[in-house]
Amino acid sequence: MRIISANLNGIRSAANKGFFEWLAKQDADVVALQELKAQEADLSQQMKEPAGLKGFFHYAEKKGYSGVGLYCLREPDRVITGLGIADIDFEGRYLQADFGNLSVISLYLPSGSSSEERQQVKFSFLERFRPHLEQLAASGREVVLLGDWNIAHNEIDLKNWKGNLKNSGFLPEERSWLGKLFSELSFVDVWRKLYPEIPGYTWWSNRGQAYAKDVGWRIDYHITTPGIAATAQSASVYKDEKFSDHAPLIVDYDYQP
Repeated sequence: MRIISANLNGIRSAANKGFFEWLAKQDADVVALQELKAQEADLSQQMKEPAGLKGFFHYAEKKGYSGVGLYCLREPDRVITGLGIADIDFEGRYLQADFGNLSVISLYLPSGSSSEERQQVKFSFLERFRPHLEQLAASGREVVLLGDWNIAHNEIDLKNWKGNLKNSGFLPEERSWLGKLFSELSFVDVWRKLYPEIPGYTWWSNRGQAYAKDVGWRIDYHITTPGIAATAQSASVYKDEKFSDHAPLIVDYDYQP
Protein backbone atom coordinates (compact mmCIF):
# COMPACT_ATOMS: atom_id res chain seq x y z
CA MET A 1 0.00 0.00 0.00
CA ARG A 2 1.62 3.24 -1.15
CA ILE A 3 0.62 6.41 0.69
CA ILE A 4 1.91 9.85 -0.26
CA SER A 5 1.71 13.18 1.57
CA ALA A 6 2.26 16.41 -0.37
CA ASN A 7 1.90 20.04 0.64
CA LEU A 8 1.28 21.62 -2.76
CA ASN A 9 1.48 25.31 -1.77
CA GLY A 10 -1.39 25.80 -4.20
CA ILE A 11 -2.89 22.95 -6.23
CA ARG A 12 -3.06 25.05 -9.40
CA SER A 13 0.57 26.08 -9.05
CA ALA A 14 1.65 22.46 -8.49
CA ALA A 15 -0.38 21.37 -11.52
CA ASN A 16 1.50 23.86 -13.67
CA LYS A 17 4.78 22.41 -12.38
CA GLY A 18 3.97 18.85 -13.43
CA PHE A 19 2.61 17.37 -10.19
CA PHE A 20 -0.20 15.42 -11.85
CA GLU A 21 2.04 13.96 -14.55
CA TRP A 22 4.32 12.72 -11.76
CA LEU A 23 1.41 11.44 -9.67
CA ALA A 24 0.07 9.35 -12.57
CA LYS A 25 3.26 7.25 -12.43
CA GLN A 26 3.25 6.65 -8.65
CA ASP A 27 0.75 3.79 -8.35
CA ALA A 28 -0.52 5.35 -5.11
CA ASP A 29 -3.37 3.99 -3.02
CA VAL A 30 -3.93 7.20 -1.05
CA VAL A 31 -2.51 10.69 -1.53
CA ALA A 32 -2.93 13.38 1.13
CA LEU A 33 -2.75 17.00 -0.01
CA GLN A 34 -2.29 20.16 2.01
CA GLU A 35 -2.47 23.85 1.13
CA LEU A 36 -4.86 23.54 -1.79
CA LYS A 37 -5.26 27.34 -1.84
CA ALA A 38 -8.36 26.80 -3.95
CA GLN A 39 -12.15 26.31 -3.84
CA GLU A 40 -14.16 23.63 -5.63
CA ALA A 41 -14.87 25.91 -8.60
CA ASP A 42 -11.13 26.38 -9.14
CA LEU A 43 -10.41 22.66 -9.64
CA SER A 44 -10.18 21.04 -13.07
CA GLN A 45 -11.45 17.49 -13.60
CA GLN A 46 -7.83 16.31 -13.47
CA MET A 47 -7.43 17.90 -10.05
CA LYS A 48 -10.64 16.29 -8.78
CA GLU A 49 -9.99 12.76 -10.09
CA PRO A 50 -6.42 12.30 -11.31
CA ALA A 51 -5.08 9.03 -12.71
CA GLY A 52 -7.94 6.81 -11.59
CA LEU A 53 -8.06 8.28 -8.08
CA LYS A 54 -11.16 9.84 -6.52
CA GLY A 55 -10.71 13.18 -4.79
CA PHE A 56 -12.21 14.42 -1.52
CA PHE A 57 -11.56 17.93 -0.24
CA HIS A 58 -11.96 20.18 2.77
CA TYR A 59 -11.69 23.73 1.51
CA ALA A 60 -10.97 26.76 3.65
CA GLU A 61 -13.71 29.40 3.69
CA LYS A 62 -11.11 32.04 2.87
CA LYS A 63 -10.19 32.02 -0.81
CA GLY A 64 -6.64 31.13 -1.83
CA TYR A 65 -5.83 29.78 1.62
CA SER A 66 -5.13 26.45 3.32
CA GLY A 67 -7.38 23.48 2.49
CA VAL A 68 -6.67 19.73 2.47
CA GLY A 69 -7.56 16.81 0.25
CA LEU A 70 -7.34 13.04 -0.19
CA TYR A 71 -7.05 11.07 -3.41
CA CYS A 72 -8.21 7.47 -2.95
CA LEU A 73 -7.85 4.53 -5.30
CA ARG A 74 -10.52 2.61 -3.41
CA GLU A 75 -13.85 4.19 -2.46
CA PRO A 76 -13.72 4.96 1.28
CA ASP A 77 -16.36 3.49 3.58
CA ARG A 78 -16.68 6.90 5.20
CA VAL A 79 -15.25 10.41 4.83
CA ILE A 80 -15.12 12.84 7.75
CA THR A 81 -14.65 16.49 6.88
CA GLY A 82 -13.31 18.69 9.67
CA LEU A 83 -12.96 18.28 13.42
CA GLY A 84 -16.31 19.80 14.34
CA ILE A 85 -14.54 22.86 15.80
CA ALA A 86 -15.83 25.90 13.93
CA ASP A 87 -12.77 28.17 13.81
CA ILE A 88 -10.44 25.30 12.90
CA ASP A 89 -12.79 23.92 10.25
CA PHE A 90 -13.14 27.43 8.81
CA GLU A 91 -9.50 27.09 7.71
CA GLY A 92 -9.89 23.62 6.10
CA ARG A 93 -7.30 21.61 8.04
CA TYR A 94 -8.63 18.05 8.58
CA LEU A 95 -10.00 15.34 6.29
CA GLN A 96 -10.35 11.64 7.18
CA ALA A 97 -11.13 8.63 4.99
CA ASP A 98 -11.94 5.24 6.54
CA PHE A 99 -11.26 1.93 4.80
CA GLY A 100 -12.28 -1.06 6.92
CA ASN A 101 -10.21 -0.77 10.11
CA LEU A 102 -7.88 1.87 8.64
CA SER A 103 -8.27 5.65 8.90
CA VAL A 104 -6.12 7.87 6.66
CA ILE A 105 -6.08 11.56 7.53
CA SER A 106 -4.82 14.64 5.68
CA LEU A 107 -3.79 17.28 8.18
CA TYR A 108 -2.46 20.81 7.90
CA LEU A 109 -1.44 22.37 11.20
CA PRO A 110 -1.31 26.15 11.41
CA SER A 111 1.98 27.95 10.96
CA GLY A 112 2.88 30.46 13.64
CA SER A 113 5.73 32.08 11.77
CA SER A 114 3.87 35.11 10.37
CA SER A 115 2.92 36.74 13.70
CA GLU A 116 2.57 36.23 17.44
CA GLU A 117 -1.20 36.17 16.91
CA ARG A 118 -0.89 33.20 14.52
CA GLN A 119 1.45 31.45 16.98
CA GLN A 120 -1.30 31.69 19.59
CA VAL A 121 -3.76 30.24 17.04
CA LYS A 122 -1.29 27.37 16.57
CA PHE A 123 -0.98 26.74 20.31
CA SER A 124 -4.78 26.79 20.60
CA PHE A 125 -5.04 24.26 17.77
CA LEU A 126 -2.51 21.94 19.43
CA GLU A 127 -4.36 22.08 22.74
CA ARG A 128 -7.75 21.33 21.19
CA PHE A 129 -6.45 18.70 18.75
CA ARG A 130 -4.87 16.57 21.47
CA PRO A 131 -8.18 15.06 22.74
CA HIS A 132 -9.02 14.02 19.17
CA LEU A 133 -5.64 12.31 18.86
CA GLU A 134 -6.30 10.54 22.16
CA GLN A 135 -9.60 9.26 20.76
CA LEU A 136 -7.88 8.02 17.59
CA ALA A 137 -5.17 6.26 19.62
CA ALA A 138 -7.80 4.53 21.78
CA SER A 139 -10.15 3.65 18.90
CA GLY A 140 -8.62 0.26 18.13
CA ARG A 141 -8.29 1.35 14.50
CA GLU A 142 -5.10 1.67 12.51
CA VAL A 143 -4.51 5.36 11.81
CA VAL A 144 -2.21 7.17 9.38
CA LEU A 145 -1.97 10.93 10.03
CA LEU A 146 -0.38 12.58 7.01
CA GLY A 147 0.65 16.08 6.35
CA ASP A 148 2.34 19.29 7.24
CA TRP A 149 2.57 19.49 11.02
CA ASN A 150 4.66 22.70 10.92
CA ILE A 151 6.85 21.35 13.74
CA ALA A 152 10.37 19.90 13.52
CA HIS A 153 10.68 17.43 16.37
CA ASN A 154 14.40 17.10 17.09
CA GLU A 155 17.72 18.68 16.15
CA ILE A 156 18.23 16.17 13.32
CA ASP A 157 15.00 17.42 11.75
CA LEU A 158 16.29 20.81 10.63
CA LYS A 159 19.64 21.95 9.32
CA ASN A 160 19.99 25.16 11.33
CA TRP A 161 18.54 24.03 14.64
CA LYS A 162 20.69 26.31 16.79
CA GLY A 163 19.42 29.39 14.98
CA ASN A 164 15.78 28.34 15.31
CA LEU A 165 15.39 27.50 18.99
CA LYS A 166 13.17 30.55 19.51
CA ASN A 167 11.35 30.37 16.18
CA SER A 168 7.92 28.95 15.38
CA GLY A 169 8.19 25.36 14.25
CA PHE A 170 10.99 24.51 16.68
CA LEU A 171 9.77 26.04 19.93
CA PRO A 172 10.19 23.87 23.06
CA GLU A 173 6.43 23.81 23.65
CA GLU A 174 5.74 22.61 20.09
CA ARG A 175 8.43 19.94 20.20
CA SER A 176 7.22 18.70 23.58
CA TRP A 177 3.62 18.49 22.34
CA LEU A 178 4.71 16.41 19.34
CA GLY A 179 6.99 14.21 21.45
CA LYS A 180 4.13 13.36 23.80
CA LEU A 181 2.15 11.91 20.89
CA PHE A 182 4.91 9.33 20.61
CA SER A 183 5.71 8.81 24.30
CA GLU A 184 2.18 8.99 25.75
CA LEU A 185 -0.14 7.92 22.92
CA SER A 186 2.23 5.42 21.23
CA PHE A 187 1.99 7.05 17.81
CA VAL A 188 4.99 6.37 15.57
CA ASP A 189 6.99 8.77 13.38
CA VAL A 190 7.41 6.41 10.43
CA TRP A 191 10.31 8.18 8.71
CA ARG A 192 12.34 8.34 11.91
CA LYS A 193 11.53 4.70 12.72
CA LEU A 194 12.84 3.59 9.33
CA TYR A 195 15.78 6.01 9.13
CA PRO A 196 17.08 7.06 12.58
CA GLU A 197 20.12 8.86 11.14
CA ILE A 198 18.80 10.44 7.89
CA PRO A 199 17.45 13.99 8.30
CA GLY A 200 14.71 13.61 5.66
CA TYR A 201 13.96 17.30 5.11
CA THR A 202 10.64 18.00 3.36
CA TRP A 203 10.47 21.82 3.30
CA TRP A 204 12.91 24.54 2.28
CA SER A 205 12.58 28.30 2.61
CA ASN A 206 12.33 30.24 -0.63
CA ARG A 207 14.95 32.64 0.74
CA GLY A 208 18.53 32.41 -0.40
CA GLN A 209 19.77 29.05 -1.68
CA ALA A 210 18.03 26.92 0.93
CA TYR A 211 16.78 24.29 -1.55
CA ALA A 212 20.03 24.08 -3.52
CA LYS A 213 22.08 23.81 -0.31
CA ASP A 214 19.55 21.48 1.35
CA VAL A 215 19.06 23.81 4.32
CA GLY A 216 15.71 22.26 5.13
CA TRP A 217 13.20 21.27 7.77
CA ARG A 218 11.38 17.96 8.26
CA ILE A 219 7.86 19.14 9.02
CA ASP A 220 5.83 16.73 6.87
CA TYR A 221 5.12 13.38 8.49
CA HIS A 222 3.49 10.00 8.36
CA ILE A 223 2.47 9.58 12.01
CA THR A 224 0.70 6.29 12.61
CA THR A 225 -0.53 3.77 15.13
CA PRO A 226 2.04 1.06 15.98
CA GLY A 227 0.38 -1.75 14.03
CA ILE A 228 0.59 -0.18 10.59
CA ALA A 229 3.93 1.47 11.45
CA ALA A 230 5.40 -2.01 11.85
CA THR A 231 4.47 -2.78 8.23
CA ALA A 232 6.27 0.26 6.75
CA GLN A 233 8.79 -1.07 4.22
CA SER A 234 10.48 2.05 2.87
CA ALA A 235 10.08 5.81 2.61
CA SER A 236 11.41 8.51 0.31
CA VAL A 237 11.29 12.26 -0.21
CA TYR A 238 10.89 13.08 -3.91
CA LYS A 239 13.18 15.92 -4.98
CA ASP A 240 13.90 15.19 -8.64
CA GLU A 241 11.24 17.72 -9.59
CA LYS A 242 10.05 20.72 -7.58
CA PHE A 243 6.28 21.12 -7.40
CA SER A 244 6.17 23.26 -4.24
CA ASP A 245 8.35 24.54 -1.39
CA HIS A 246 7.59 21.11 0.14
CA ALA A 247 8.56 17.75 -1.35
CA PRO A 248 6.24 14.72 -1.48
CA LEU A 249 6.80 12.14 1.26
CA ILE A 250 6.16 8.57 0.07
CA VAL A 251 5.83 5.49 2.29
CA ASP A 252 5.17 1.92 1.19
CA TYR A 253 3.33 -0.26 3.72
CA ASP A 254 2.88 -4.03 3.58
CA TYR A 255 -0.73 -3.59 4.67
CA GLN A 256 -4.18 -4.17 3.24
CA PRO A 257 -7.18 -2.75 5.09
